[in-house]
Amino acid sequence: MTGSATLRTTLRLLGAGLLWLVIVLLLAPVVIPPFLDRIYYRGPKSAHYDGAHFFNPDGEYGTGGTQRRPPAATFVRFLLGQDRSAWPEHIDVAPGYPAAQGTPCPAAKARIVESWARCVPKVDPRRMFVTWIGHATVLIQAGGINILTDPIYATHSGPFGVTGPSRVRDPGIRFEDLPRIDLVLVSHDHWDHMDLATLRRLWERDRPLIVTSLGNDTVIAGSGAKAVAKDWGERITVRPGIDVIIERVHHWGSRWMSDRNRALWSGFTVTLPGGNLFFAGDTGWGDGSWPAEAARDGPYRLALLPIGAWQPRALMSGNHIGPAEAVAAFQTLGAAHALAIHWGTFRLSNEGIDEPPALLAKTLADKGIKRDRFRALEVGRNWEVPALPGR
Repeated sequence: MTGSATLRTTLRLLGAGLLWLVIVLLLAPVVIPPFLDRIYYRGPKSAHYDGAHFFNPDGEYGTGGTQRRPPAATFVRFLLGQDRSAWPEHIDVAPGYPAAQGTPCPAAKARIVESWARCVPKVDPRRMFVTWIGHATVLIQAGGINILTDPIYATHSGPFGVTGPSRVRDPGIRFEDLPRIDLVLVSHDHWDHMDLATLRRLWERDRPLIVTSLGNDTVIAGSGAKAVAKDWGERITVRPGIDVIIERVHHWGSRWMSDRNRALWSGFTVTLPGGNLFFAGDTGWGDGSWPAEAARDGPYRLALLPIGAWQPRALMSGNHIGPAEAVAAFQTLGAAHALAIHWGTFRLSNEGIDEPPALLAKTLADKGIKRDRFRALEVGRNWEVPALPGR
């Protein structure tokens, strides 16, 4: 075959390939959404459900009641990775262990027993220990039970376990070193909060009570685990004296974009001896009324509040609160203490990796709030949270 014939053949193949690509792109809006759009929940209409999709009653966009859709140019610059601060590819982490009373297995021996969980007795029900594992995953040991929030042990926060933002900080406690988990809280169905592989492992190992909001139980069922789904304002009893209350926050849900808002998003209150726990999950500020509503279910010993993935503000204000808004939520909740979550694990936005805790420290100082009341811990470190006075 001559050089010119080879060139013509190559051009024909390229032309055919481009033709098929154009066809696929033209058909995608018709074919892909019906395939990826799933019905996770069916029920009566409500103040935040129109019969097909959930919605924020205080509006979808903006902060402080300004409901403006972000400019298209902001989306483009964000998708192209412009204006992003540099992040390290990986931060070395020395994994920690759950808090324990008494004498747990020595670290050297823990590696030869079936799991560290067998070595860690339940803590005194009146005490509360909290350990940030990374992102929105937190281990809370209180009330005689072990609670895990939005557990994700995946190396990527996206479909198939190999797509999406990669993990920069490894989990602060290795999965096999987790104590037996009694209660799991899953706030919504985004990939960085609902990791089906991790939920499957927890279910197969511990059979915990998994509590979530409407529709997410359908998604979780895909992992083989079973979850209890409730609406905002509803509650479920874990054991006498310990209830989970589903709280309204300002966010959205989706696994495949075409299934946007087919399942509900939420925060949680857990009633506990010594003072309650509030977990915000993932939230924007909206009109700022959600922390005031949740405050009615206090008093709170500890609030878990996100501080990261908040820049650029024009794009993220309807999705995520930043450090300043987290402090405002902390004050509105009337919580005695707070732990900063949702930062420094997966690169989801434009701010630098250490920018959220730095701004949190500045905001606390400006407002005269002691830093030990609202902490940004390194992953794997235990913190014993004081009980509320008189509790």
